[in-house]
Amino acid sequence: MEYTIGEVAKIMNLSVPTLRYYDKEGLLPLLKRTERGIRRFNDNDISWLNMIECLKNTGMQIKDIKTFFEWCVEGDSTIEKRYKMFLERKVEAEKRIEILQKSLDLINFKCNYYKTAFEAGTTDIPELQQACSESNAPTNHHLFKAVVCKEY
Repeated sequence: MEYTIGEVAKIMNLSVPTLRYYDKEGLLPLLKRTERGIRRFNDNDISWLNMIECLKNTGMQIKDIKTFFEWCVEGDSTIEKRYKMFLERKVEAEKRIEILQKSLDLINFKCNYYKTAFEAGTTDIPELQQACSESNAPTNHHLFKAVVCKEY
């Protein structure tokens, strides 16, 4: 199936300028164009775009994504390089997940903290003071004492 750039933008939740940028940077080497130069995307291009977004979400730079796609085009001689690259991306994704989990723990704690304060009409209640004790709080977060037990 073929798609216009506008259709792909909607499917991928990307802007048209972003898609043009990816094409200009060589990230869509198999992208076809009509005689008038209009980009025509297919399902394979959408798969490549999904991979681009996946790698970007792990913090990978465009130039490195381009290198990965060049390795794909080169074929089997680059399998080891691609494997090592994905191992690195996995580690990076796990680090990002850990950071986000700590942030989510703090946000969940603050939601409970302020729900209790809202229901009581004040933050000056024993339950909230107890919640700030080390045994009940998400102590793995480095900002916990600086932020959680203050009225932020």
